[in-house]
Amino acid sequence: MVGRDAVLDMTQRFLRRGHITGFDELPALVEECGAAAGLTRARVFVADLRDDVLCELTGRGPDAGAGGKRYSIDHSLPGTAFRENSPLSGMARDDSADRWWVPILDGTERLGVLRVDLAIRPGAAGSGNTDGPRDSPRDSRGGAWDGMQAARVLASLVGLHLVSKRPSSDAYSRLTRRGRMSVAAELEWNLMPPLSFANPDVVIAAAAEPAYDIGGDAFDYGVAGGKAHVAVFDAMGHDSFAGLTASVAVAAFRNERRQDAGLVAIAEGIERALVDHFQGSRYATAVLADLDLASGVFSWVSRGHPPPIIIRGGRWVSGLECDPAHPLGMALDLKATVCREQLEAGDRIVLYTDGITEARDRTGDEFGIARFIEFINRHHAEGLPVPETLRRLMRAILAHNQGKLADDATVLCLEWHGSSRNPALRPTRPDG
Repeated sequence: MVGRDAVLDMTQRFLRRGHITGFDELPALVEECGAAAGLTRARVFVADLRDDVLCELTGRGPDAGAGGKRYSIDHSLPGTAFRENSPLSGMARDDSADRWWVPILDGTERLGVLRVDLAIRPGAAGSGNTDGPRDSPRDSRGGAWDGMQAARVLASLVGLHLVSKRPSSDAYSRLTRRGRMSVAAELEWNLMPPLSFANPDVVIAAAAEPAYDIGGDAFDYGVAGGKAHVAVFDAMGHDSFAGLTASVAVAAFRNERRQDAGLVAIAEGIERALVDHFQGSRYATAVLADLDLASGVFSWVSRGHPPPIIIRGGRWVSGLECDPAHPLGMALDLKATVCREQLEAGDRIVLYTDGITEARDRTGDEFGIARFIEFINRHHAEGLPVPETLRRLMRAILAHNQGKLADDATVLCLEWHGSSRNPALRPTRPDG
């Protein structure tokens, strides 16, 4: 068992020193602070941009990963811990300790995994023992923690540190990239929010490909005042100008909604921004939407974009049709219509760009809307979290297109759990 005082000391030491510890100095800090709570040989692994590989953070070299190990997310024990968002164990190679792989999260954003070794008590048999290091001290109140609780605390501290340091660290970007990124993609990834978010009412997750060469697709979301605001954009073309168009659209979307504008006014504000910047030479299609988290009323505006899809119970599916107005930036003065749908607890709303459904294999066969919906339904039925479902969806689309997409492909999924302020609206077994 691990004394609470030891865990408190680890936490205080990490927070105190973490303020002035850079990204490449994190491995030494984690190993030192982990040892204070009996967590030995602590190592940090971060996921690459596409969530294909876990890369060890060693603190050495331009990418802070020189000499480090790498594990496939689809074909390794640490990758399984990442995919299933659950700690997993196996014996250390010298059989001296239980080796645990613990997910590193920021909210629901999956950042990587933490590896720690927990010493095996005399007489303990087999792997998977979580009683922690032998002779661990009890605190002054007689309480104690097991080693896994301490490891979860350390993983949470690492997650906070990664999120706070990555915006200023080129080493983080180098470590998590496995290819050269285009200027347009550099611009867009630095503007778009994290790939996942959750609170008691809603889960939002997104994915976009080609990750290193995305040129005109973008997504955005924000939660405030009891509403979740979401949007997906598909800008004209696939070049740096398309990336600029999408970036201006996202910035204008945020600017308008943060002034508490309604959906029609938000769309008009985005239109003005695009016309001001490009004088009608560039445009973007979009779905702009919001969800009332208390009532479950989903409202949306279509600007020349494929309609949202609703998935209910993993079986009932429908496209949410709404009279579309013209694409944003064309200044045609067509009136936008706000449409609404009453959601049930557990419903999923899916927004996507046509690159998802129009991806073709070498014979010209499209991935298609039916295959797209069937894929999401099947993985929903398997109980997978939304972010993992979208990760697998992108793998399937890339495989269908032999790893190279002719157009950007972006998907955003919103799952409403029912209002946390009204238990009667919540399902008995919430998913996600």
